[in-house]
Amino acid sequence: MLKEKLTDLNHKLSHHETYQALNSVKSVKTFMEYHIYAVWDFMSLLKSLQQRLTCVEVPWIESKQDAEVVRFINEIVIGEESDLDPEGNAISHYSLYLKAMEEVGADSSRVEKFIETQDLSLIPEGAREFVEYNLKIAREGTDEEVASAFLYGREKLIPDMFTAIKDVMAAEQVDCPTLIYYLERHIELDGDEHGPLAEKCLQALCGDDQQKWQKAQAVAEQSLMLRSNLWDAVLVAINQKQEQAA
Repeated sequence: MLKEKLTDLNHKLSHHETYQALNSVKSVKTFMEYHIYAVWDFMSLLKSLQQRLTCVEVPWIESKQDAEVVRFINEIVIGEESDLDPEGNAISHYSLYLKAMEEVGADSSRVEKFIETQDLSLIPEGAREFVEYNLKIAREGTDEEVASAFLYGREKLIPDMFTAIKDVMAAEQVDCPTLIYYLERHIELDGDEHGPLAEKCLQALCGDDQQKWQKAQAVAEQSLMLRSNLWDAVLVAINQKQEQAA
């Protein structure tokens, strides 16, 4: 099993200074302009797991993985790529996040240019290192490494992070139903469903193989450190904008 160090890293991230800095609409906008890249590259880890653990080829061959693992991956792909918006229309969570950015007045032009060109230099420093690492793991990592990055860099952090943002927006009385819907949807899915299933997925992949657990451990630690660096970059950007406005 993964070591207690990960619990400590998760605890530190859950109490990062960035959460306290999210005390205004402007700071939330800045946060979203960085976090959107994590929303995007989450899909690369997910698609990597789908390719590895389910069958997406023709002719179809039944996966060798436990059916519960296969079901988990397919369920989360459906939810992330084609969930329902508040009006009941199918939409990816990435596009839903872009709508939420537009709703609160956050700038999405930079990330949209990146998606168009795939030029990693367009990603702000701090977010760029996070994306580069996850893309490398998605392409070159072992199954357990991808699952570890997916779980420890993503799912286990989402509920704490989004709950903090939701509280700020409620306190500011901001009219942002799309953003609130997005936050509540992820708090529900990631905390109650996807998080526990992602842990089962990693456990199924590693089993009793200590070498696999060691690889998962290393990736988990690096993922959490890079997430912390991302939050550091967000905090710097928030503080800089506050100083410029003063």
